[in-house]
Amino acid sequence: MVSDAPPFWWTKADWRAYGLWPFSWVYGRISGSRMDHARRVSVPVPVICVGNFTVGGAGKTPTAIALARAARQKGLKPGFLSRGYGGSLDVTTVVDPAHHRARDVGDEPLLLAREALTVICRKRVEGARRLVSEGADLIIMDDGFQSARLTFDFSLLVIDSRRGIGNGFLIPSGPVRAPVRQQIRHASALLKIGNDDRADALIRRAARAGKQIYEATVEPLDDGSLKDVPVMAWAGIADPEKFYRTLRGMGAVLAETRSFPDHHHFSDDEVADLIDHAAANGYRLVTTAKDMVRLEAGHGRAAELSKESRVVEVEIRFDDPASPAKIIDAAVKAARLRNLRKSTA
Repeated sequence: MVSDAPPFWWTKADWRAYGLWPFSWVYGRISGSRMDHARRVSVPVPVICVGNFTVGGAGKTPTAIALARAARQKGLKPGFLSRGYGGSLDVTTVVDPAHHRARDVGDEPLLLAREALTVICRKRVEGARRLVSEGADLIIMDDGFQSARLTFDFSLLVIDSRRGIGNGFLIPSGPVRAPVRQQIRHASALLKIGNDDRADALIRRAARAGKQIYEATVEPLDDGSLKDVPVMAWAGIADPEKFYRTLRGMGAVLAETRSFPDHHHFSDDEVADLIDHAAANGYRLVTTAKDMVRLEAGHGRAAELSKESRVVEVEIRFDDPASPAKIIDAAVKAARLRNLRKSTA
């Protein structure tokens, strides 16, 4: 996965995108064929895959968390399945937030593990089986739509309404992970996050293909304490500008920003610069939950930065509050039919 996507991917296609197009054509043939002809393995519990059309953040993790909360309200025991991108462990692991660090298991799995049972595994079939053995009766995959070898009972593709699919080109000409035609065909539904219009053409295309469309926004848990406060925001996520817009919407005075690559592990010098620069100018440090989990068990002055930084938590709010429950119900129904067919075959 590309953790620091080139800026030209998110603007109108230019000579760089067209120059790389032959490589994108080859990539598209391979990725599309892999999706169409994958031999998928089933597990006995429902599997929901939360993916996106492109590399980079579209809101998969908060969406997965919203689904897990809805599942618990239905009396289910959800389990998250992640590849553990950004972590060093290459064995199937049940994530323990009190023990593991982001360098071990990745930052997103640490966030997920605060909500529900979470397993990381490079081979998702093995990870799914481990979740079942740990008692999960619903699996929510964070990513893996284009490459997983699991049978999905519901595939939800998340798309950011401001970024859309960027220039629309496949990797390496653009951010798209596989041909859009195949992605729509294999999706159960799309979730549009935000109120901008860059995803609208794709949403209409999916709707014409008979796919269910859900809509939501990402909202900060705002207590008003940052209003009119001069802040220095730092973030190592796929789309830092989204975080900065959130702060402006909360009324914070965005005095300075520091942007880093997605999943970035901060050096001692970077940590010291954030602390010292903010202190010298009287700025309040603010960051994201995903960035904070890389510091909580850090070394050097990381603990100080963790203490001094205010975390802005966010959550997904569906336009129809019943949407997460409907997705859970659809996945459970599909899994029952799948298991019934298997038992009678």
